[in-house]
Amino acid sequence: MKWRLLLTGHNDATTNMSIDEAIMVFVGQGASPPTIRLYGWSPPAVSIGYFQGLEEEVNLQVCKDLNIDYIRRITGGGAVFHESEVTYSLSIPEAQLLIPHNILESYKVICQGIVEGLGELGVISKFVPLNDIIVEGKKISGSAQTRRNRTILQHGTVLIDTDVEKMFSILKVSSEKIKDKLIKDVKERVTSLKNTLSREVSFQEVCDALAKGFEKSLDIELEKGELTESELALAEDIKRERYETHNWNHRR
Repeated sequence: MKWRLLLTGHNDATTNMSIDEAIMVFVGQGASPPTIRLYGWSPPAVSIGYFQGLEEEVNLQVCKDLNIDYIRRITGGGAVFHESEVTYSLSIPEAQLLIPHNILESYKVICQGIVEGLGELGVISKFVPLNDIIVEGKKISGSAQTRRNRTILQHGTVLIDTDVEKMFSILKVSSEKIKDKLIKDVKERVTSLKNTLSREVSFQEVCDALAKGFEKSLDIELEKGELTESELALAEDIKRERYETHNWNHRR
């Protein structure tokens, strides 16, 4: 089976989330093929899950001071700081039956592409329910999923490097004492490719490895493509009507 591979580089948060949603719409309509997209964030951003409250989770003044975007996703889960990473998104109609209907099983199938991709880099990892990939007991990747109009959208991150102190300056914590404990805890539970491989790892190197990993795990052939004019136009509409609005990002 041939799928489309999109390498869209680094974009701001509103563009990234709008593109993912536009792809999901056209894939669901059958107007675009099943698609894997690999991308980054510029400027860095913090995304919150669909059910979270922005003011409760994120220090907006720090984001402003550090030029960090913030945005609400259409997928669930917790707040995520996006900086030195590769983000993937996968869109496929449920009717194709390649991805299980059961949510847990679907995470396992899709995340196996990450496991195989990390293997291409010489990193041994494993899937841990609900939606994490761990290396030597430490989390290196997390994912979130939504299903709309009989279409699956799953996106997630693979950490190239981490800055835990910066992350906790952005995410709200009730006290400095608790913050210090959380920073220590996260450093013990989270890793990155740089830490694991003890070398610098490039964005493109990770993209190449993940593409091979998804091809192997899903038994597909990825063909590099481009966003269609229709997808780009819809993404602009979605950005303007949803992701750039105060009502969407700040709703309670």
